[in-house]
Amino acid sequence: MSEEKFSLSLEGITETLEKNYMPYAMSVIISRAIPEIDGFKPSHRKLLYTMYKMGLLNGNRTKSANVVGSTMKLNPHGDMAIYETMVRLTEGHMALLHPLVDSKGNFGRHYSSNMAFAASRYTEVRLLPICNEIFGDIDKDTVEFVDNYDGTMKEPSLLPTAFPNILVNPNQGIAVGMASNIASFNLREICAATTALMKDKNANLAEFIEGPDFSTGGFLLRNDEVMEKIFSTGTGSVKVRSKYNYDKKQNIIEITEIPYSTTVEAIIDKLTELIKGGKLRDLNDVRDETDKSGLKITLELKRGVDPEKLMARLYKQTPLEDSFSCNFNILINGEPKVLGVRDILRHWIEFRTECIRRMLNFDIAKKEARLHLLEGLEKILLDIDKAIYIVRNTPEDAMVVPNLMSGFGIDKIQAEFVAEIKLRNLNKEYILKRTSEIEKLIEEIADLKRTAESDARIRKLIAKQLEEIAKKYGADRKTVVIDAGEETVEPAESFIEDYNVKVFMSRENYFKKITLVSLRAASEQKFKEGDALLCEAEATNKMEMLFFSDKQNVYKMKLYDIPDTKASALGEYLPNLIGMEPDEKIIYATPAYDFSGFMLFAFESGKVAKVEMKGYETKTNRKKLTNAYGKGKIIGMLYCKEECQVALFSNIDKCVVFNTKDILTKSSRSSQGVQVMTMRRKSLLTRIELPEVSLKSTDGYEARTIPSSGYYLKDEDSSTVQTTLFDE
Repeated sequence: MSEEKFSLSLEGITETLEKNYMPYAMSVIISRAIPEIDGFKPSHRKLLYTMYKMGLLNGNRTKSANVVGSTMKLNPHGDMAIYETMVRLTEGHMALLHPLVDSKGNFGRHYSSNMAFAASRYTEVRLLPICNEIFGDIDKDTVEFVDNYDGTMKEPSLLPTAFPNILVNPNQGIAVGMASNIASFNLREICAATTALMKDKNANLAEFIEGPDFSTGGFLLRNDEVMEKIFSTGTGSVKVRSKYNYDKKQNIIEITEIPYSTTVEAIIDKLTELIKGGKLRDLNDVRDETDKSGLKITLELKRGVDPEKLMARLYKQTPLEDSFSCNFNILINGEPKVLGVRDILRHWIEFRTECIRRMLNFDIAKKEARLHLLEGLEKILLDIDKAIYIVRNTPEDAMVVPNLMSGFGIDKIQAEFVAEIKLRNLNKEYILKRTSEIEKLIEEIADLKRTAESDARIRKLIAKQLEEIAKKYGADRKTVVIDAGEETVEPAESFIEDYNVKVFMSRENYFKKITLVSLRAASEQKFKEGDALLCEAEATNKMEMLFFSDKQNVYKMKLYDIPDTKASALGEYLPNLIGMEPDEKIIYATPAYDFSGFMLFAFESGKVAKVEMKGYETKTNRKKLTNAYGKGKIIGMLYCKEECQVALFSNIDKCVVFNTKDILTKSSRSSQGVQVMTMRRKSLLTRIELPEVSLKSTDGYEARTIPSSGYYLKDEDSSTVQTTLFDE
């Protein structure tokens, strides 16, 4: 081929691509694969709107085939494509965190590639109640309507979703040259984050959103850096780990939840490959016992195999631990953009604000039209007999309206309204009842206009709606968040002996767990030279122990993992036992007591925080929790099982006794507390304890109100040796 012919052929290819391929690529991006700010692709939107117009939001179920056929009026891409779209939206398929379609029949399962869905003629569907929040006020001009593909119908360009559905339900799509992979988040968390963002555009989303929440559950291995990247850029990869139970009696592992991005078949295929390759010799059998009741993969272990070590290995070698790659690519005004969670919520707030403003303007127009009619009717009230006279003495029907217009100075619309009133209603009572609405309508229109003109008032409406939606449809997280690398499974506690013990911790962080039998034999505690007892408590061997550090961390450990000792021994050195940070020190320890009661945290400034113990409970065997208490110079803490009196002491020999019921309990561990003791210049709070430790009596120290400046110690109390949390 000559250079000239080759050059001409290249030009032809380029021209063909520009004329044919580029329009196709843009059509796939804009009209098929990439979701918009309402959280839907066009295929989803056309299907749901068809179901809405069919009356399936409040009506009975209908055959899926009926919906598929009706949807083809808006979506001419074939019945199977439409039906597959519907299948994914159903609660039966379990692909969405908050399904939109109520289903009856076999719709397969998202987590299984072998569980095929039944044909559309056998299944039935209708919309779930949450769709009320998706279609709310759609008939009030909240969104633009456009022609369908043949111009015979109108369809919405977007749906006026009252919550950020774009982040609440997952969405995946592959376009030409780009893709989208949006993770789902917990509805309550997203609603709370959106409300916070409306109040403060720089709000810390991590305070409200723990991470993605998937319909298939599992454990999310949280990495703060990755989550911050997802919040800010919309890209990043999160790891999700399967959940399992170990049955010691049968020596089997039952896997009940798997990562969203894999399937039962993929896991079993990989396990089979490892077994056949001789890389996995710890299993006697692998069985897929998944059925309509739920997912279950059973692993039959060989004798002597440690289930936790085996699962840790399988997490690394199989899809039992898998990654979800986030790529939050959505269409904003027809332009694809990769946005972080923060920017997506901002765009949704703008979109929802405009929806509500359009709705308000629609209501205003309706009320103004009604007001206009009533104002015309009010003029008739001035002379009803004149109106009757005009009608009776008008020879031609076509002249009734013009004659009323000229007779009362009203326009054509008002005159038409008056002319259509029945003869029986043409009396003063009827007209007075109608015109009494005028003043009310004027007030309502004025209020609606003030709201429509104010972004702040509209955002209050949005926040109220979000609060109601979260309360009505919100659910607990399905995907439990754990720190990356943490153990996820507790030992089989049913085989561990439980008995009463007493625990002791010294100032130098030596810890002892002593049985009551041993204490009765010898109770005198031994400590290193210069060391002393910091705290003690009664517990049982199966309880969880909480160790609070001076770096706002709390370390958790089961007492049965700590060996029993004697009073004459020094005990276990905590830095070696729980893996603390360098230069970190434990300043308080308490058994969890089934996470009932609350913790009191006292700060040098005189503030006291009251945090419920539930805030330290986790569903997994977490070893460490950060931000265990509020920032500030901590001077002491106490565990209280129930409301009681507590004493505070300052460095100027002042004391105040208050009742814990006077302080509100907070669920947030990082609560800064409330001012209980007022600090004068150069005065500081030095300790917190139960009154009976240092006071002969609480008389004369009890606070009348909080905060209190306190009372000087009496002679019999001031002689008590004062101890502080930290070494001087």
